[in-house]
Amino acid sequence: MTRFVTSARGQATVELVGILPLAVLVALAVGQLLAAGAARELAGNAAEAGAAAILQGGDPKGQARDALPGWSDDRADIRVAGREVRVRLRPLAVIPGVADRLAATVVADAGPER
Repeated sequence: MTRFVTSARGQATVELVGILPLAVLVALAVGQLLAAGAARELAGNAAEAGAAAILQGGDPKGQARDALPGWSDDRADIRVAGREVRVRLRPLAVIPGVADRLAATVVADAGPER
């Protein structure tokens, strides 16, 4: 009777090489979603700062810009219309080309004029 002996040597290495690209892709996707969530939070804070500036008679666009971190200078679009402050912030791009699609837009209203 002939026996075939198969060796499992190297099997774990092959499996690791096969799963590694998927693990990297999942890590990048999670990082991009975290960056998008942080951008939404920061945009909300900036919009509220702008609305508070309207109530205090200050510069709403300047206050909203000051509420954002330095890295967001070229990634933020701040618009003031009446008593409404709109902040659009693109997150940092962990995956190229995805940041624009995950941009956060938040609107804060200073309420009715008194």
